[in-house]
Amino acid sequence: MRRALLIAALMLAACDQQAQTSSTVSPAKTAQASANLVIEAKFDEAAVFSEGLAAVRMGPRFGYIDTKGETVIPAQFDFANPFSEGVAAAGAGTMVGYIDKTGQFTIAPQLDIVDLFSFSEGLAAVRIGEFVEGKWGYIDKQGMLVIQAQFDTAGPFHDGLAVVANDRKFGYIDKTGKIVIPLQFASGGSFSDGLAAVRVGDFITGKDGYIDTQGKIVIEPRFDGAFPFADGLADVRVGDKYGFVDKLGRMIIEPQFDFADSFSGGLAAVRVGDEETGRYGYIDTQGKMVVEPQFAFADLFSLSDGLAAVRTGTGTTGKYGYIGR
Repeated sequence: MRRALLIAALMLAACDQQAQTSSTVSPAKTAQASANLVIEAKFDEAAVFSEGLAAVRMGPRFGYIDTKGETVIPAQFDFANPFSEGVAAAGAGTMVGYIDKTGQFTIAPQLDIVDLFSFSEGLAAVRIGEFVEGKWGYIDKQGMLVIQAQFDTAGPFHDGLAVVANDRKFGYIDKTGKIVIPLQFASGGSFSDGLAAVRVGDFITGKDGYIDTQGKIVIEPRFDGAFPFADGLADVRVGDKYGFVDKLGRMIIEPQFDFADSFSGGLAAVRVGDEETGRYGYIDTQGKMVVEPQFAFADLFSLSDGLAAVRTGTGTTGKYGYIGR
């Protein structure tokens, strides 16, 4: 799901390394997948696999399963995020922090944390104080606050930079907390493949483009929504349709989908139809539909484990399971 970028407010108009000059995309022949479930659809919620485990919910609590669908951390958490750098953000009652792969809290900061992100490049963004009025800062693996809580919003570090905002203006800091790209954009996303999507102009009428790690605009703002690069492509929204551009800003897959997620391992989930009745399938980097639209929801394929969470059924009867590559 898109939460890894920084929640909906950071996902640009819609409100997780290559050089800028590269426009290589993954060849279509590598993009294979099956619509057959490899883990039974029995979960009320299911997240992306990461480091061999996925957070799932059956009933009111979250636990973790392995790639065989076996429970390895029993359901006990009020919320549970994917593993990253060996730990996962989780909460159980008044305990909020990071668990290891045995389900034990190994990082439990002595801070008044009300929200938190996964670790990325050794640091994790945390909100301290009240949920709405609290400020975001960053902790290290010892649970120490190393960048003071001072931002209205904050995202994970990628390419050595993290998106932050104050007073509805977005910019980027380095790992010392220094602002290196001024807070000037109406919204901003995390860097990926050396580029980050930003909105120029006001939040409602502005347009989205891409900057490099120096803050220079390298793809002119002309999109109604813009999202992270992966496999050399980024999903963009033009009007109410989604397509994909390369790192030179060329439209590689014309806007035609009612929703599109980022590529992962050569495949991207797309939706045909509206949110209520539409169906999700997967395309390859050439835009070919390799898994026909049939799911009520479809998530990213895990790069590490080759599985993707999908939702079968409709309405209140739908359940989550996993398909494989």
